[in-house]
Amino acid sequence: MSRFSSALQLTDLDDFITPSQECIKPVKIETSKSKTGAKITIQEDGSYVQESTSGIQKLEKVEITLADCLACSGCITSAEGVLISQQSQEELLRVMNANNLAKLNGQLGEVKFIVFTVSQQPILSLARKYNLNAEETFEHIAGYFKKLGADMVVDTKIADDLALIESRNEFVERYNTNRKSLPMLASSCPGWVCYAEKTHGNFILPYISTTRSPQQIMGMLVKQYLAKIIGTTSDRIYHVTVMPCYDKKLEASREDFFNEVENSHDVDCVITSIEIEQMLESLGLETLQLVEKCPIDWPWPTARPPAFVWSHESSGSGGYSEHILKYAARKLFNLPVDAVEFKPLRNNDMREAVLEHEGKVVLRFAIANGFRNIQNMVQKLKRGKSTYDYVEIMACPSGCLNGGAQVRPDGGKTPRELTAELELMYRSLPQSNPENESVQHLYTTFLDSDGDNNKRQSLLHTTYHQIEKINSALNIKW
Repeated sequence: MSRFSSALQLTDLDDFITPSQECIKPVKIETSKSKTGAKITIQEDGSYVQESTSGIQKLEKVEITLADCLACSGCITSAEGVLISQQSQEELLRVMNANNLAKLNGQLGEVKFIVFTVSQQPILSLARKYNLNAEETFEHIAGYFKKLGADMVVDTKIADDLALIESRNEFVERYNTNRKSLPMLASSCPGWVCYAEKTHGNFILPYISTTRSPQQIMGMLVKQYLAKIIGTTSDRIYHVTVMPCYDKKLEASREDFFNEVENSHDVDCVITSIEIEQMLESLGLETLQLVEKCPIDWPWPTARPPAFVWSHESSGSGGYSEHILKYAARKLFNLPVDAVEFKPLRNNDMREAVLEHEGKVVLRFAIANGFRNIQNMVQKLKRGKSTYDYVEIMACPSGCLNGGAQVRPDGGKTPRELTAELELMYRSLPQSNPENESVQHLYTTFLDSDGDNNKRQSLLHTTYHQIEKINSALNIKW
């Protein structure tokens, strides 16, 4: 069996990254001074005690918060602390209340147009929680947001479709022009992207797809396309997304998604499934059914669709691997593929599918969920033993349906059992077809309206940055 490097052996290969010495923020702990020195011992409960001639003193533990590791290589900065404080339900309610008050007082210059974008996974999580179907759940959620003061509540389908189309086009281009950049690694999971930037830097970044995640594509559409439709500027829109993952807060705070000219983030605030549950409970609402339903808004100049909650291929994380494989088979080898079978390898979170042509394997795709599988995949790539052309990567085991901010299981169910139920719900949804009128309309009237591919590249793609480690005594590995 192959062995990992010594650095990887230092921590348990679990489905989250444990804090390392580089992550620990130094804090000043007041201790009594002793001329003869002191001895530190570990108690049975895991606490640390300092023993000296002046007595026994219990030492405080260092705690690592989300703000501490916000895309940094050392200590959190004050600017980053401000950013993460804007990604909370408390900040959302503060903005909503202030906006409602400005409307009542006729302070039109202070009023913002508030847009909520809701992704599929939180809808399914809340539907399971409150025993509703997906469409009903979405309408109740929309009613709740409208009651808070939202001007518009939309779904992410159009952004999901754009992400799939751009990702498949990017893969085919790489396959035809630069196979050294394969395997192409999915980029829609911010936990994986942050890990890649901080841990593997410039080695891994060229392999990662430059296509924006659906959240950030939706942010661009709301702040640039929708702003023109409603006759305002991006800084006058407050855009909130509802996501299954806390790491989406990190993604929304990236400088790459901030417009300095208009002083506006593409996404101003991210709240999660579990935060919506908490907000409802704080109002004394034990069930979502008590909230009056409201129709979902449809701001795009095409026919209103029959449904607003969709699935994308077989993967609950967006269906990237299957969709791109089907498209590449047709585009590169003129092979029609109706269904793709992903076979599990060492575990169900590491699966692969192959395309054969004339007796040879011409494409090999994979889905890698959870950091255990991600680290294995990266190590194979570093040793030059990766055989994949594309890998759909998600930091959470079972992908986005089991996101870290989804509603927790109840009634004695395990997380795995709950995820299995969500997967069944996801497969029962109508399947999205990215080749739809709304997407084509955006390409012809907005993304490619001037015939300049640079515009589409800048609006639908992004860049990544190696996070340099701070060289100090704090990160010496003994």
